[in-house]
Amino acid sequence: MIVVQSALKPFRVMAYVVGVMLLALVAGMVLKYGFGNPTPVAVISPIHGFVYAVYLLTALNLGLKARWTWPYTLGVLLAGTIPFLSFPIERKVTERVQERIAATA
Repeated sequence: MIVVQSALKPFRVMAYVVGVMLLALVAGMVLKYGFGNPTPVAVISPIHGFVYAVYLLTALNLGLKARWTWPYTLGVLLAGTIPFLSFPIERKVTERVQERIAATA
């Protein structure tokens, strides 16, 4: 279970980073389409894309090590695409993984 614990921390960090970057991207979209300022989106969008790709890898890594079902893994992967959703999903995933670790200890 040490392998799962080692995969949990990067996932937790990336879930928060992706959540914050997605909120920044939404704010940038408001500035672009509401106020005609495309600069924030031009800067934030590629950064968010890279960060989301790293999130996908860390979530997939955790899912494989924790032996999640594919539908559950897919749900966790998609959580990074909906504003605010990565925060509660991160919490639920952490609880689920910690319960599994406690059950096997």
